[in-house]
Amino acid sequence: MIDHLRRLAPGLLAAFAVAAVARLASAVLPPALAEVLVAVLLGIVVANTGILPPSTAPGLRFAVQRVLRLGIILLGARLSLGDVAQIGVGAFGLVVATMTVAFTLTLVAGRAASLPPRLALLIGVGTAVCGNSAIVATAPVIDAEDREVSFAVATITLFGTLAVFCYPLIGHALALANPVFGVWTGVAANDTSQVVAASAAYSPEARDVATVVKLVRNTLMAPLIVLIAWWWGRKTRVEGDEVRAGALRAFPLFVVGFLFMALLRTAGVIDKASAAPIDVVATACILIALAGVGLSTRIAQLRTIGPRPFYVGFGSAAIVAAASLVAVTSLGLAPR
Repeated sequence: MIDHLRRLAPGLLAAFAVAAVARLASAVLPPALAEVLVAVLLGIVVANTGILPPSTAPGLRFAVQRVLRLGIILLGARLSLGDVAQIGVGAFGLVVATMTVAFTLTLVAGRAASLPPRLALLIGVGTAVCGNSAIVATAPVIDAEDREVSFAVATITLFGTLAVFCYPLIGHALALANPVFGVWTGVAANDTSQVVAASAAYSPEARDVATVVKLVRNTLMAPLIVLIAWWWGRKTRVEGDEVRAGALRAFPLFVVGFLFMALLRTAGVIDKASAAPIDVVATACILIALAGVGLSTRIAQLRTIGPRPFYVGFGSAAIVAAASLVAVTSLGLAPR
């Protein structure tokens, strides 16, 4: 345990330091520059100066994955199960429709751009469902090469990072209501960390809505991987153990933790007064995790994706963002 903590300490301390600086800086910066945006941007700057030692990698990975999920679980204390149901059920149809369009569009665009089929499929899964987590869970099911996984992750990271900064600007320019922005971000942004960052930069209310919508997408990841394995198995042999392992990796257990916290809030075990300090801890966890996201972003790695995956990823991300925004605003799908 001590050795494990020693491995994690450098990266966690780096993420904590960037988060602390971002919080202090946001107090004197314009309100549009929320602390989460400052943390991501500052982390990217630090990461690309070359001053971070390799020893920070395990701790940064822990911050991006574990600390972020802990923050999301604690956010459940803000919402009752009724709130979760209202948001999730209302957005379910849009989530399914958007996932279907994004996945199909990316496959078609990938074929038109002559991308390798597995690379196009990984980009499609990352765009449609859960960003890098979906890519990592799907890769062994389709026997993807390491280079294809790296290209897909780089593509999703690039456009997800752009969404973190562009979505709040678009939301403010269009004067979107908090629930509208939350549903749109939860549906259209890629990775969970990117959804939380973009929505938290807009408002706490938008963050709550976006988190629930994104958890709906995350939950659908496991059945989608089973369907992909069945479809891919028609062209090539897929082992049942690989399918089961991919589906288990895809099921987001932190969704259960989020719902459990919401259950405690519904039952009155967590009241409004006790939820306040929990929310403070959740916000701190999310800020540290997003600082880790910035510290894990290497511009040099993003340059390796080449033009064709870039065009496919950009086209899919832009169309999904525009179409989902029109759907949310015109059909009144945001919760009241």
